[in-house]
Amino acid sequence: MFDKKTVSLEWGGKTLTLETGQIARQADGAVLATYGETVVLCAVTAAKSVKEGQDFFPLTVHYQEKFSAAGRIPGGFFKREGRATEKETLTSRLIDRPCRPLFPEGFYNEINVICQVLSYDGETEPDIVAMIAASAALTISGLPFMGPIGAARVGFSNDGEYVLNPTVADALGEDGNLDLVVAATQDAVMMVESEAKELTEEQMLGAVMFAHEESRKVIGAIIDLAEQAAKDPWELDPVEDKTAALEELRGVIGNDLAAAYKITDKSARQDAVNAAREKARTHYADLAESDPAEYMGRLKLVKKLESDIVRKAILKDGQRIDGRKTDEVRPIEAMVGLLPRTHGSALFTRGETQAICTTTLGTKDAEQMIDGLEGLSYSNFMLHYNFPPYSVGEVGRFGFTSRRETGHGKLAFRALRPVLPTVEDFPYTIRVLSDITESNGSSSMATVCGGSLSMMDAGVPLTRPVSGIAMGLILEGEEFTVLSDILGDEDHLGDMDFKVAGSEEGITSLQMDIKVAGITQEIMTQALEQAKAGRAHILGKMTEALSSSRGEVSKHAPRIETMQIDKSKIRDVIGTGGKVIREIVAETGAKVDIDDEGVIKISSSNADEIAAARKWIEGITEEAEVGKIYEGKVVNIVDFGAFVNFMGGKDGLVHVSEMKNERVEKPTDVVSEGQEVKVKVLEIDQRGKVRLSMRVVDQETGEELEDTRPPREPRGDKGGRGGDRRGPRGGGGGRGRGGDRGGRGRDGGGDKGGNDGPAAMPDFLKD
Repeated sequence: MFDKKTVSLEWGGKTLTLETGQIARQADGAVLATYGETVVLCAVTAAKSVKEGQDFFPLTVHYQEKFSAAGRIPGGFFKREGRATEKETLTSRLIDRPCRPLFPEGFYNEINVICQVLSYDGETEPDIVAMIAASAALTISGLPFMGPIGAARVGFSNDGEYVLNPTVADALGEDGNLDLVVAATQDAVMMVESEAKELTEEQMLGAVMFAHEESRKVIGAIIDLAEQAAKDPWELDPVEDKTAALEELRGVIGNDLAAAYKITDKSARQDAVNAAREKARTHYADLAESDPAEYMGRLKLVKKLESDIVRKAILKDGQRIDGRKTDEVRPIEAMVGLLPRTHGSALFTRGETQAICTTTLGTKDAEQMIDGLEGLSYSNFMLHYNFPPYSVGEVGRFGFTSRRETGHGKLAFRALRPVLPTVEDFPYTIRVLSDITESNGSSSMATVCGGSLSMMDAGVPLTRPVSGIAMGLILEGEEFTVLSDILGDEDHLGDMDFKVAGSEEGITSLQMDIKVAGITQEIMTQALEQAKAGRAHILGKMTEALSSSRGEVSKHAPRIETMQIDKSKIRDVIGTGGKVIREIVAETGAKVDIDDEGVIKISSSNADEIAAARKWIEGITEEAEVGKIYEGKVVNIVDFGAFVNFMGGKDGLVHVSEMKNERVEKPTDVVSEGQEVKVKVLEIDQRGKVRLSMRVVDQETGEELEDTRPPREPRGDKGGRGGDRRGPRGGGGGRGRGGDRGGRGRDGGGDKGGNDGPAAMPDFLKD
């Protein structure tokens, strides 16, 4: 029934298996990829014809994690998978980015690539498995896919060793310094996505090359599968030679476009380019009626002509659109404290790209809950990126978070996270919001710079400030030019978008996307070196606005103090059903959070409330000391004295004889319930019962007074025991009322007790 084909590969200590022919057989290509016990199904389907008027390549990638893969039921009301999570969106982009450039120019058939995680073992990250499955499914589908590609995740240990396919937790854990994902063809790298703990350019480049080498092994396995199961390739219409038409168009508007791309102002440049396009439409107006298809074909060549003019000017003459040198960064203006009521804010402007970044500090309950295959987790750092249409002078939909916005925000998140303080050092939840107000190239890197400044303005103690820069590439055959701080048009008409972020110590994030069939190690090396100089220049400009984090958090931010208690005391602080901790919050006004390790976070905008809550908790968790004076409150009055609550959660007895130096008839003559008093700890017995005194403490100042009362006669010691049990039973010793107690004689008579002494303490005082 099934014509099942399988290939396997030992890779990174686990078996990678690719299967086809058994599942999803009606798709153009379907592959079940298994690595460890993580299983991903990828199915590829393509439209057999192009929609009328289609003039772009409609490739759509969907990555979905099934909760059943990890033996979990989704949270929420509907209990089923719903809208794509951030991780699913980012992984979809991760698959799309290296695959899209490998389809031929002019191929406009709609393609769906759907990857579903069916099993997750808790160790093997499914994103790499999904990328491999997608590559294999496209390769065997018969579509004009110029792959296959391979993919690998790489870590970098503290020992300086590269690690293949670590878990994300291990990659950036205590022993890890890098989480890098690479997709590549047999000959060149196609895509890079990474987060690093300030690694050098050489270490990052080594990781990319290591990943490329490992990817080649996967490519070999995909080719083996394709040799067994690939469908017949699609027959494509021959590509029409449009050289003559392009040259004709050059004669019509070539000079106009060349002049337009020498205008430095973006708005004026766009107006000039639009005027040239309108001139072309007018020139070919006769074709619009006689041959509409030819008319549209001629107009599509305008974009190709623009690319040709800009690329040749850069490659041959070193002339960029705005007149800069290839390694020159646009003018930068940075300022902090832009907004009066935010906890931290910054305005970062680089050329015609601008971002308003704000930082908000919150308590633990503001952490983001993430419900994924691994279970519930919480993040105390968030970065959200918004790209409104007015930032590029356009009219468009507003308010919906696009895949692009999610991806750009995550890139900035990865760039900034490595320099954040630990939760122990800075117990705040941090949210950075980036609103792009102008855009002409690399708004994500403006977000990195502005986000770093806004956090420092808010008082977040960053290890070091971080800057970012976007690099571009013009590649024609063996010739290439790397561009620093690319414009939007240079990104659009160029071959590479290479973004590098980092501190003065090293790289924290690296992302690369290309539009050609891959780039070489030589190109990457030059791009990294040029980016390093650019980052240093931008950091210098940022330092002029703010060189380091402010010494304290904003006056508008909540204050958070952390204290550690013994785990055995957690129950005492919380109380039965949370009674005690609720009382602390209600009485002091401060917010109190406690975790399973005994770490308590006290937060409030009022320092006095924090101090009151801390004092209360210390009273519950600390042990009383004999001889120490405490403040307390009378909580109960009895005939023989009063019980006083002190140190937050402890009660002790002030006997009526310890209230004043003179005789007191009734405790109510001296104290009343709820009265604040100062007491000294006289004694703590073996059962933890505390005896207190008010008479030896000045109730006004809290100072200790001299005890003028004569000391009480001590109780007698217990007498010794008689001799050997085997001897004749002796007579028992007598007990004195206050003296020594005689032991019971076992061998001969026991000694008699001591003489009568003063009356012993009443039983109720012994307690």
